Amino acid sequence: MGRVTDLASFAALLAPEGQTLLAALRDYDPARELAVASRLRRDHPAELVTAALGQARLRQRAVAKFGAEDAYRMYFTPNGVEQSTRASVGAYRAGRMKALGVGSVADLCSGIGGDAIALARAGISVLAVDRDPLTAEAVRANAEELGLSGLIEVRCADVTEIDTSPYDAVFVDPARRGGRGRIFDPEAYSPPLSWAVEAARKAPHAALKVAPGIPHEAVPAGAGAEWISDGGDVKEAVLWFGAEPGARRATLLPSGATLAGRGLPDPAVRPVGRYLYEPDGAVIRAHLVAEVAEELDGGLVDGTIAYVTSDALVPTPYAAAYEITDELPFNLKKLKALLREREVGTLTVKKRGSAVEPEEIRRKVKPKGPNAATVLLTRVAGAPTMLIGRPVRAGGER
Repeated sequence: MGRVTDLASFAALLAPEGQTLLAALRDYDPARELAVASRLRRDHPAELVTAALGQARLRQRAVAKFGAEDAYRMYFTPNGVEQSTRASVGAYRAGRMKALGVGSVADLCSGIGGDAIALARAGISVLAVDRDPLTAEAVRANAEELGLSGLIEVRCADVTEIDTSPYDAVFVDPARRGGRGRIFDPEAYSPPLSWAVEAARKAPHAALKVAPGIPHEAVPAGAGAEWISDGGDVKEAVLWFGAEPGARRATLLPSGATLAGRGLPDPAVRPVGRYLYEPDGAVIRAHLVAEVAEELDGGLVDGTIAYVTSDALVPTPYAAAYEITDELPFNLKKLKALLREREVGTLTVKKRGSAVEPEEIRRKVKPKGPNAATVLLTRVAGAPTMLIGRPVRAGGER
């Protein structure tokens, strides 16, 4: 009955009265929801007001992924907002498919249609499949609202029953959340990764979206793997079939910079130089720190820590650079004295390979003053160490 009720409420949102409510709720403050709901229920059915408020909340959450222009026109489910692909990542992946010559895609486990929208905007025709009736209706409404219904066919069905042979490519985004939260075992995805791999191997091209923490040994034979970050946050890994088998890549958005693995050995450990480089998370997940170290003519501060050090400031999109002014054994008392002496009031604390939490450091040293500094808590040649410095750009700008 819950699904039937949800479908009826969703249909009511698409009707003129529902549209009027959604337009009125675009900029409402969720903190005032009770008062807003009471006011709206004087003129509108209570069930419709509840549905509109729920959709308004979801749209506000979706702005971070889709941007305001699209988010306030689209329709979402709670799981759809949580699991959908960020628009920038979807556009990048659709561009790769277009470059491979793909003209049609079977989008299996489409969710609310984020990837289908990106593919359609790249000029690719899409079959969007989801087994949940409400989600399928959301995809259909989104395609219509964004003017893409001519390129997106929606089908409510079990993806395992879909014949993908008429399509140039398959895209699968298995559900990675269950009743207890995030799922880490790829075989517990819905559908399981093994099924998605078999579906991918039947198509000329395929892309499987997986969690960025997927073990490298779990990458199927013959698949290329790409880790994607956006604004410094690792968003996903993609397993590509039909192109670059065995390749490992890290791609950074919004720049689109892509680093390909070359099978380099682990970098040597060396003393801390003038500069410390913090590789992007996608680079680390893709196990490409050695490629960055070679580009920087650098080495590691510790054999188990993904910090690269060098005496040269080298332009690179793949790592943030810090000019190091001090290298001290871990000691909060000494750190507090040094920061007080330098009148540091703006303190950034980063850590890698340290059990100490940044908030604990800030609370105990009580930074105060007009100056700024960065403290990197890590290990250097196995010893707990504090590296103090400041971020710099490739041109030397601080």
